[in-house]
Amino acid sequence: MIHQLKEAMPTPHATRNTVPQNTEPKPTIPATPRHVPLVEQTRDGLVESIHYGSLIAVGPDGETLLEAGEPDAAFYPRSSLKPMQAVAMVRAGLRLPENLLALTAASHSGAAMHLDGAAKILEMHGLDKGALENSTDLPYGTAEREEWLRAGGKPTQLAQNCSGKHASMAATCVINGWPVQGYLDPEHPLQMLVKDTITELTGEDAAAVSTDGCGTPLFAHSLHGMARAYSRLAAADNDGAAGQVAHAMRAYPEMVAGEGRDVTAIMRTIPGLLAKDGFEGLQLIGLRNGTGVAIKISDGGDRARMPVTVRVLEALGLDGGQLAALASPPVLGGGHPVGVLRAANFLESY
Repeated sequence: MIHQLKEAMPTPHATRNTVPQNTEPKPTIPATPRHVPLVEQTRDGLVESIHYGSLIAVGPDGETLLEAGEPDAAFYPRSSLKPMQAVAMVRAGLRLPENLLALTAASHSGAAMHLDGAAKILEMHGLDKGALENSTDLPYGTAEREEWLRAGGKPTQLAQNCSGKHASMAATCVINGWPVQGYLDPEHPLQMLVKDTITELTGEDAAAVSTDGCGTPLFAHSLHGMARAYSRLAAADNDGAAGQVAHAMRAYPEMVAGEGRDVTAIMRTIPGLLAKDGFEGLQLIGLRNGTGVAIKISDGGDRARMPVTVRVLEALGLDGGQLAALASPPVLGGGHPVGVLRAANFLESY
């Protein structure tokens, strides 16, 4: 009874409308994409874990060859945008040896060849590492990071996995007489060109804009649009900017990722294949015949990329035997294989 009386008693000035009413509309929250099971981990025959996601493969004329989940939902492509950012820079006059152009499109491991390459791009254009505006980090590759730490290394901008791209962005500004300082501003001429190039290659406007981990403007697109872009990159003539970037990546896959990285391994295994990964479970593939593949693992699980990728490539007619070592890493128990990480039956309807 006492509790009820207290609730019924008016508080001081309760009759005055002193609290401002929030009349702003609530932000629209996009619906969660309808992802489907793409990868299973088994342990002694029992499914232990499941990774969900979406994917699509398109042909050279844009026709859908296979799909699963919701490939038209918007997402952030993260580092899989790097080849398109490199195309924009080549269009703006960037001219580099092929190994350094491949590094421009890289999420590198931080080996000496990567750090020396990024420093060389800067030096070629009268710049030093002070021109870099990316975030600081340790080398991305496990072996490279351990070696770096043993030598007393600390996080730097040059060691961060996007330093090749950032060195080339600063260099492109020098070439065009644009301000180097502030080259990451979305209104900077370089970033406006990058946005237009991505829109052109994907065939769609950005659904949202954010900032990537390294500080670069980040544009949301669909898997469908990204597959279309990689189809165009992979099939492009070597005389154009897109073809130059794709050719450099194929010629120097170790610069795109690094030794021991699956992206480097898959490009070495399948001649003519173009591959780029991205944080949060992304894998993009382009085949020389103009087929484009885009895969998104919904939980961001990096281990799930390759089993899905190999299954898709097999469905597209590539030799799965060549890719077997990448497809199904063993699940260990007491140091012995007791299970496997494998692609689920997401292509049953194809």
